[in-house]
Amino acid sequence: MEDVAAKYVSQKVSKARWRPVSAAALQPPEVFATGSWDNEENKISIWSVGDFGSLTPNGEYHGEPHLLCDIEHSGDVMDMEFLDQERIVTASSTGSVTIFRHHQNNQTLSLNQKWKNAHYYDASGGSASCTGIICNSPEIFTVGEDGRINVFEVDHKEAKRTIDNADSSTLHAVTQLRTTEILTVNSIGQLKVWDFRQQGNEPSQIFSLTGERVPLHCVDRHPSQQHIVATGSQDGMLSIWDVRQGGIPVSLLNAHDAELWEVHFHPSNPDHLFTCSEDGALWHWDVSTDVSERKSFLHTGGRSTTTYLPHSAVNQSVTSAWLSNDPTKDRMEITNLVSNPTLSVNSLDVLGSCLVYGTDAESIYVKKNLFA
Repeated sequence: MEDVAAKYVSQKVSKARWRPVSAAALQPPEVFATGSWDNEENKISIWSVGDFGSLTPNGEYHGEPHLLCDIEHSGDVMDMEFLDQERIVTASSTGSVTIFRHHQNNQTLSLNQKWKNAHYYDASGGSASCTGIICNSPEIFTVGEDGRINVFEVDHKEAKRTIDNADSSTLHAVTQLRTTEILTVNSIGQLKVWDFRQQGNEPSQIFSLTGERVPLHCVDRHPSQQHIVATGSQDGMLSIWDVRQGGIPVSLLNAHDAELWEVHFHPSNPDHLFTCSEDGALWHWDVSTDVSERKSFLHTGGRSTTTYLPHSAVNQSVTSAWLSNDPTKDRMEITNLVSNPTLSVNSLDVLGSCLVYGTDAESIYVKKNLFA
């Protein structure tokens, strides 16, 4: 049985996100949301893969995800995150930030709340894309191409706090370090930490890629070690940072052949990391200990094969394999999960043993049994 399900959706998919499962739930995630871009009418859609892999009465496998409901979205969906089991927050190319509610009893979506001009250009009054959001209910942090940072609170009309000129360049993505701290990445290769306990409008730390100012497109924080951050850049490079240490990355890893669009640590198994790219590939990076025991030699294969790379790191820390610097001890296993890369893989999300991703080929894919 094939453990990948595909669905052609007639829309370019810009974002895909699993609905969170309750901590007590033992079953795999079943519901995910997608957002579209570059279509005449963009949508937020809710899908179910609940019966994926089970048998129909006549003995056939249930294959593709099925649509539960959808709703129109003004502008391209630039980012998307579940606030809780029922509410989804989206970032739009029109500069707006919207909360949609998924009504599970009758499978409909409704508009719950909208901040219309969250991001805009002062001089022209024109809208600026909201490029990234991160939720820590009831707070929602947003960043945009206008260099602005907003903190919104659910059920409040006005922003709780705004830093108008947080950055002179486009902010591409944001992640949360701690309750009061966020980290942004921008179009000139910088990471900035913002501490909202401080009254000023200046970042508390700035890090940057050395050399050329390559735009950083995405960022994710290690789920249990909040000082470890991964970023992906326009030239396809994956960088690992330790925000306790100096201003440059701990590791620079040659990854994709084109823009790296998203990077995600596995939320409960952070020795595994996933990246997707404009080059049509989706890579699974594995630094778990059994990899180094399995392979004690360096092996590099072709594009779609598994590749083992030694770490190149400058940090003495042994608290995480991502920061380790002993190449004899550590091997990294990389597997491309897309067998025939064509158009861009724009977004991915991983939960439990399940991966979902969306592409410019107007398709969504769900892979189960990631670690089988």
